[in-house]
Amino acid sequence: MGDPIGLILLIPPLLFALTVHESAHGLAALKLGDPTAKLLGRITLNPLAHLDPLGTIIFLIPPHIGWAKPVPVDVRYLRHPRRDMMWIALAGPVSNILLALLFGTILRIIEAVPHQMTSIAEMALVRMVMWSVVLNLSLAVFNMIPIFPLDGSKVLMGLLSPPAAARFQSLEPVGPFLLLGLIMLGSFSGVSVIGALVSPVVRHVGGLFTGGLL
Repeated sequence: MGDPIGLILLIPPLLFALTVHESAHGLAALKLGDPTAKLLGRITLNPLAHLDPLGTIIFLIPPHIGWAKPVPVDVRYLRHPRRDMMWIALAGPVSNILLALLFGTILRIIEAVPHQMTSIAEMALVRMVMWSVVLNLSLAVFNMIPIFPLDGSKVLMGLLSPPAAARFQSLEPVGPFLLLGLIMLGSFSGVSVIGALVSPVVRHVGGLFTGGLL
């Protein structure tokens, strides 16, 4: 990103999106009986508890995909491990979709109020609200890709039959390498497979949430 001001304005929405995403995982796990995340201080809005350096840096590069430190889950506390893990995994993306809807609504309200924005602070605020919609949707869509260790892989495991889920789980060791390979392929070739999956959904849903303002 060649715009240093844009980069600065990107950081607060990014930190908030990642923090809410991971806290939602921890809160869902707690509701389903696992206190591990709570005991480790991972149900918090303090972004320092959740940041993964590499994932955060990659998120700053268009199409703004990345990750935070995974919230630890101890399946021994869960009554229905496969089903409960699916709901815990879903909690993160769902929280980001709700945030995108919230910020999209705020943006629509701002645009609907007759007011000429002239101050730098006002324009910066609106830009951060727009970034909040884009980043939260990007995080939600990216994480729903069914590749380990993304949330989508755990959701898919919860939907598959036990034998199919076991076969799919056997791919878990290669998942991170496949994901990193796809990201790096896009960086070197200029044709991002993940971006091609994420960006159209973000544009379409973002347009719906903001009334066409994105």
